Amino acid sequence: MDIHQLRIFVSVFRNRSFSRASEELYLTQPTVSDHIKTLEDEFGCRLFDRLGRSILPTREAEALYGHAIEIVEKADAVKEVISRFKKEPAGELVVGASTIPGTYLLPPVMATFRKKYPSISFQIMIADSKEILRKVLAHEILIGIVGAKVVNSQITYTPLIEDELIVVAAPHPAKKVSIKFQEIASLPMVLREEGSGTRKEIERIFSSKGLNIDSMNIVGLFGSTDSIKQAVKAAMGISILSRLSVMDELKYKILQEIEVSDAHMKRNFYVITHKKRSLPAAYKLFFEHVLAESRQISK
Repeated sequence: MDIHQLRIFVSVFRNRSFSRASEELYLTQPTVSDHIKTLEDEFGCRLFDRLGRSILPTREAEALYGHAIEIVEKADAVKEVISRFKKEPAGELVVGASTIPGTYLLPPVMATFRKKYPSISFQIMIADSKEILRKVLAHEILIGIVGAKVVNSQITYTPLIEDELIVVAAPHPAKKVSIKFQEIASLPMVLREEGSGTRKEIERIFSSKGLNIDSMNIVGLFGSTDSIKQAVKAAMGISILSRLSVMDELKYKILQEIEVSDAHMKRNFYVITHKKRSLPAAYKLFFEHVLAESRQISK
């Protein structure tokens, strides 16, 4: 058993998939399978039950995972200590992010981060806010960026940047450019699925105005912001989206903003970390960098 095999095991366990682990680690699937087989032979037990195209960790794998991730993190910490003698930070970041920050905020931030620290590589995992929170709680990732705050005693929320939610529609010369908040509920609307930070924030805003989202005229639910934008462009209905996500569409008049005259819909993005986990050096550098960059964006 070596650290490389343990890294592969941890990736397969987290992804519940040999193929996704091979993509994450840039290895062939047979190589991943061979290393898992070697571990199973060494321990004398099966680590994953193969159920057709899916796999499930065995009880032995559940017991091994906690020790394996601790060993892998300690090995990474040793690398960081050695890298300090090289006077250049090195390592790998795995950052979880909900759709809006992961798609529209992090790419330029990571570009400037890589210019400062070229020896630090990174991977951005995009999922809804609920899933990113789950991954941090389960110690699958060390840091996440989300658009919804859920009270949890194990999580630290650090405010990152303020975002504005706006009403958008397909451009039409006769379309009203300003409406009252109460009018939104009567218009056909397309929204994100439950679990997304944007959807959760919309529900909170409507609740604060005494409206129930179930009473709205929802004509479609979509799993991504891009699919919602396509539906709005096709005049399927209006939507409430992050201004960050539609800046280009508004600039080139592909979508039209409808001002809500009696409401300002604001929300924060947060960096989330587990209170019981300390951030390795590369993660600390990223944490400081993303906070500094967000302050520049906010100006």
